[in-house]
Amino acid sequence: MHEYPITQQIIKIAEDHCRKAEGSRVTKINLVIGDYSGYVGSSVQMYFDVISEGTLCEGAEVAIEHIKPKLRCSECGELFEKKLLSFDCPKCGGQGGPTDIGKEFYIESIEVE
Repeated sequence: MHEYPITQQIIKIAEDHCRKAEGSRVTKINLVIGDYSGYVGSSVQMYFDVISEGTLCEGAEVAIEHIKPKLRCSECGELFEKKLLSFDCPKCGGQGGPTDIGKEFYIESIEVE
C-alpha cells in the first residue's frame, strides 16, 4: 500500500521532467529498487499503470533494476550476497555485516519524446 504515494511522486517527477525537456509524453522510466528498500517493484508497476492514466506518463514503460543486498566482510572488506543461515565471507571466512547496498530506491532516468 505504501507504494501508491511513492508512485504518485514518480509520475509527478516524470511529468515535470517531460515539461522541462519540452517533450510531449514520457516513454520510459528507469527505476532502481533494492530488495531491502521496503518497496515492491510489481506493486509500483501496478499502481503506475492505474494512476498514470490521463497523464503525460500514460503508456510509458517502467523498467526496474533490482539490487540484491550485500554484506561487507569485517576481515577483508569483500562485498558478498548472504547465503541462507550464514554470514560467512566466501573469500576469507570472516563475518559479514550490513551495508546500504540493497536499500536503494531512485529514478535512474526518464525518457521523453
